[in-house]
Amino acid sequence: MRRRRALALAAVLAAWALTACTTPVAPTAPPTAVPVPTGPPGPEPGFPLRAAFYYQWFPEGWDQEGVVPYTRFTPSAGRYDSGDPATIRRHVAALRWAGIRAAIVSWWGPQFKAEQFRMPALLAEALPADPGLRIGLYYEPEGNSDPPVARLRADLAYVYSRYGGSPNYLRVGGRPVLFVYSADDTTCAVADRWRAADPEHRFHVVLKVFPGYTACGAQPDGWHQYEPAHGTSSVPTVGTAGSAFAISPGFWHARPQGASSADPFLARDLERWRRAIRAMLASGARWQLVTSFNEWGEGTAVESAVEWASPSGWGTYLDALHDNGQ
Repeated sequence: MRRRRALALAAVLAAWALTACTTPVAPTAPPTAVPVPTGPPGPEPGFPLRAAFYYQWFPEGWDQEGVVPYTRFTPSAGRYDSGDPATIRRHVAALRWAGIRAAIVSWWGPQFKAEQFRMPALLAEALPADPGLRIGLYYEPEGNSDPPVARLRADLAYVYSRYGGSPNYLRVGGRPVLFVYSADDTTCAVADRWRAADPEHRFHVVLKVFPGYTACGAQPDGWHQYEPAHGTSSVPTVGTAGSAFAISPGFWHARPQGASSADPFLARDLERWRRAIRAMLASGARWQLVTSFNEWGEGTAVESAVEWASPSGWGTYLDALHDNGQ
């Protein structure tokens, strides 16, 4: 009986979400500034640490390149607003269900993508909802440019002063964690710039790998790979730089109808996903990364969708993480 009720509820939610994702989004009220939580740092999570890349660019992210909604799937929650407290609480509960203990939040710089409202709201809502969840940032400007050292120092100062004092900001060894999406870098110059930008070593910096990264003299605190068109990506320990293992459920980028594209593609396969989870656990890597929680435009989300809804309410991909791939 319990299973029938759960399945019936899942069907109702799926029908609602389908309607929500095919009707226009109502205008949202201007965001309200929420104070960043303050207080003593909470306990640091131990390693290995399961973390997920997390995106706060909705509702505007649902409308891109003339495609609405900008995804090939149908989120169970409809086209939500990243700053909505109920949405944040639901996401925090979903992360907890999946055993994800840290969210690595896409960040484009001060005042970009309403970060001055959304990041404080995330920290504030997450703290009472799940005091053990930690929240860090994913520095995106490095992905399509080479920010000069002065820009990096200014951005680091902003993050340190505005978010670094939050009890639930992600820290390692007392230092705020910052992942860096250095997608267009091919030489050790990126590592040199980040070393120069943080000579006091106030941050725990995790750069994205590139060919030859192991030979860099200025090694960061860690390296990771963001390559969701591959089901798994492993990065070994390099000197004192910690290891990482990333997993992806699939990759299918949304594009305008009829547009030609050379985008890579990775079909969804739940059994492959379970194997990837088991491989991630077996790796023992310090950073065990889920790519991604909710990057709907690239089709990498593990957040619940109509296409993979489950009786738990969280969807089969989060269920598999909950069960550690079993």
